[in-house]
Amino acid sequence: MRRDRLLVASSLAFILAADVYFVLLPRLREWYRQPQRDGCACRGANGSESDRSSEPWGSNVSIGTLDSGSKLERLFAHPLYSIGLPEVGPEEILLQSEELMSYYRRKVLRWERLITLANISVHEQRVTFDPGASWFKFHLGINRYALYARNDPNIAQLIKDMQNTPVISADYTQDEKALKGLCDCSQVVKPSGHHLKLALKFQDFGKAMFKPMRQERNQETPEDFFYFVDFQRHNAEIAAFHLDRVLDFRRVPPVVGRFVNVTGEILQATRNDDLRSVFFTSPANNTCFFAKCLYVCKTEYAVCGQPDLLEGSMSAYLPGLSISPRISIPNPWTRSYTFTGRQEWEVNPSYCDTVKKMYPYNLGNRLLNIIDMAIFDFLMGNMDRHHYEIFTKFGDAGFLLHFDNARGFGRHSHDEMSILAPLTQCCMIKQSTLLRLRLLARPQYRLSDVMRESLTLDPLWPVLTEPHLLALDRRLGRVLRAVQRCVKRLGEQGVVVMDFVETLRGATPRQTKESR
Repeated sequence: MRRDRLLVASSLAFILAADVYFVLLPRLREWYRQPQRDGCACRGANGSESDRSSEPWGSNVSIGTLDSGSKLERLFAHPLYSIGLPEVGPEEILLQSEELMSYYRRKVLRWERLITLANISVHEQRVTFDPGASWFKFHLGINRYALYARNDPNIAQLIKDMQNTPVISADYTQDEKALKGLCDCSQVVKPSGHHLKLALKFQDFGKAMFKPMRQERNQETPEDFFYFVDFQRHNAEIAAFHLDRVLDFRRVPPVVGRFVNVTGEILQATRNDDLRSVFFTSPANNTCFFAKCLYVCKTEYAVCGQPDLLEGSMSAYLPGLSISPRISIPNPWTRSYTFTGRQEWEVNPSYCDTVKKMYPYNLGNRLLNIIDMAIFDFLMGNMDRHHYEIFTKFGDAGFLLHFDNARGFGRHSHDEMSILAPLTQCCMIKQSTLLRLRLLARPQYRLSDVMRESLTLDPLWPVLTEPHLLALDRRLGRVLRAVQRCVKRLGEQGVVVMDFVETLRGATPRQTKESR
């Protein structure tokens, strides 16, 4: 009897030890290694939540929170990420310090007058304009090649500031106001009206566009949805900024995730009665609000805090249109925004031959930049690129802004090959773009790995689910195979084009030398 008891006790002890060793300990190790998203509900100013300390983009290639085995560090240390740009002259810098300083000082004085007239306590919404502010330096760093330099340490500070700086004002964006006839439409680049976004002003007078969470990360866009009625995803905006940086385009304004207190930082901060009127308390006692727009603008489509905190993306504003005008140009490969229509490029495989004869695609880098943008969109699965924007100062020599990426990363299980039409129909690609894509296909620099590593630094980690990260590798392979088919047909010299086209000093955009 005693032997039986001893045998049972020994068996139980063995089973318990095995369970601890093989099950519990690995889970504890995994939990310890992972960044804890909900480990600290630290409240910032105005009741916002800042639960992770983030240093997403430090100096040149070094990111302080990454270890020495970082694939991201190795990628940014690669010679392809040290290719020098042509020398930037004064006419190739978007804004000079003096004119920008004068512009914003006038705006600050106007703001203070409005606060006084509205009988709002200046102490409650005090503005501390500082020429050393990260958003101001960001505006000064824009040139005709990119929004910011590769090794600009100010971008890390700007991201941290957008995450933590107190919000003193909330309002609809200019394009949302234009749809309601409440502003000068000449100051609007691209009106929209399907999604909810707000302009938030910070205490240092910086501004960011806030897009709230509308869809859970593990939800895939239903295959029956048309691209123009798909949800706008805040996490897609965040991921697009990181992907743009990894590809070395630097054409997406900095974006970071943030928890916003919808009561303290929006409802109580806004002076817009229309915005106040769309707030309500849900049956679950959560604070909610919805958009006043042309389409899905009802309480059924509202976004709600938990009960007040709501996660979303914060995208840095570019300089105002009155000091740095931009123009919106229809994408030659735009889609039909109807249920039955089709565009010429969808039925004519030789469509690019027509585009190549059209101004401004018949000179300079404009068509190559369109192809860069198509590759960027294909990797994300973004079908909603109906327009693109450029700074008017740079004319045909400027880069394309990769704005409004919230409809990316909707379906990880499907690769929409039609997004690549500019590449497959034109059979052209920049040499530097191709070399970086090939680099990101190698195991030691795998695109999904460097994106996963980069996104862990955002306070809303995990930004993308694993299937979306793996889809990046699959789509990258499709891009490279498409290029290879072009090379097989036309030869490498007929497909791969040097990036920079020499521009004659003082020449008009139409006098720019052709790239081929």
